[in-house]
Amino acid sequence: MEVSLRPVTKENYEKVCELDITKEQEGYVACNMWSIVESKYNEGYEIRAIYMKEEPVGFFMWVQESKVKISIWRFMVDKEHQQKSIGRVALNLALFEIKKVSGLQEIEICYNPKNSVAKGFYSSFGFSEVGMDEDDEDMLAVIKL
Repeated sequence: MEVSLRPVTKENYEKVCELDITKEQEGYVACNMWSIVESKYNEGYEIRAIYMKEEPVGFFMWVQESKVKISIWRFMVDKEHQQKSIGRVALNLALFEIKKVSGLQEIEICYNPKNSVAKGFYSSFGFSEVGMDEDDEDMLAVIKL
């Protein structure tokens, strides 16, 4: 499978912004356009387009919250490309890239606690649930390095 992570650039940002999720996922995933804007005006925000061959099919954003912790804030695969293992390959690629950060001790992700699919998916990568976030809305899960 030819999945890769690439920078979001002036050549591909419009296609990344046009990627969409299913109606059922709308409450769980932020708009890619907003995330791209956030990344341009906040330090420590990294964004990547997920590509299948030469086509953008998804999006990642992670934030270095401290010297020892990075949080994955956005992760989506376009509705037309879901259920094809693209997300699994892309998350592996992202984790590989994130783990290169010097001094990093923890990678964090959050998801709706009612989303058993997300729980199983993330736990298969080594994320362990540590409790609810400060707003008591999302489950936090971490990988300790």
